[in-house]
Amino acid sequence: MALSVAVLMDPIGAIKVAKDTSFAMLLEAQRRGHRLYYFEQGDLAVRDGTPWARLAPLRVKDDPSGWFTLGEAQWRDLRELDVVLMRKDPPVDPQFVYDTMVLELAQRSGVKVINDPQALRDCNEKLYALNFPQCIVPTLVSRDAGELRRFAAEHGEVVLKPLDGMGGRGIFRVKAGDSNLNSMLETLLAGGPHGEGRQFTIAQKYIPEITSGDKRILLIDGEPVPYALARIPQGNEFRGNLAAGGRGVGVPLSERDRWIAAQIAPELRRRGLLFVGLDVIGDYLTEINVTSPTCVRELDAQFGLNIAGQLFDVIESVTTGTCTA
Repeated sequence: MALSVAVLMDPIGAIKVAKDTSFAMLLEAQRRGHRLYYFEQGDLAVRDGTPWARLAPLRVKDDPSGWFTLGEAQWRDLRELDVVLMRKDPPVDPQFVYDTMVLELAQRSGVKVINDPQALRDCNEKLYALNFPQCIVPTLVSRDAGELRRFAAEHGEVVLKPLDGMGGRGIFRVKAGDSNLNSMLETLLAGGPHGEGRQFTIAQKYIPEITSGDKRILLIDGEPVPYALARIPQGNEFRGNLAAGGRGVGVPLSERDRWIAAQIAPELRRRGLLFVGLDVIGDYLTEINVTSPTCVRELDAQFGLNIAGQLFDVIESVTTGTCTA
């Protein structure tokens, strides 16, 4: 059964097709005969309580010289669709939150929105991991510079980061007593000369195993893909994020990785989080990525997988009750 599948994403003309997970999903959906539509944040609207979107028919091709063709965009009732892939990158700012509210109107009429709009609002990618204390390193989330300094002194070396960043932006590694610590806190807290501020900052005990990579573990309906992408820092850089220059190396999941996934899976299923990326350094969970997890293309290429195919097996099952693959 052919489905109508719309994707809400950042501008498709600016993606890197060899690395873009949303593009992998679109290629797989098209291969299965589903009808594709494309829209961006500015294409959403609500008319008298009805969710609408300006949708452009979409064709994709795995060709870096020309990977998409868009038809004429037209306003349509979102409730006419079967599936919406919510793949807008962070930050989860007020506009992102409003988008989820519009998509929730479509969801109430039976449209499958992936991931669940309410879960996207509720599950901050930095804070949500704190729901699983058995999986994480010592962590403090605070607006108080003094508490953050005391946490750094207690643990000797910490990583500081904002709650709304992505791709390694705004992340600092610092040792207790470092003369730059106050400046880092002022920047993150958006405060005054003494570090006062209103922005939450997260501090985590530094995990030395980052030198072996920050592993991205992908879960589909709670089931982990058997390989992770270890994003290994290069040179003097401590961040493993690919956007920060990290090198991606595929590795089999360890027993600890599988244990962490099993701890989290039931809650992901309960919340309707169908496609999720866990970040694991050493033996510890650091983040749970729910907005637009990546690394599908890299893992597919290294291990001959079809992760988007696994995802669409589940999407088709929950949408039609059958699998058309």
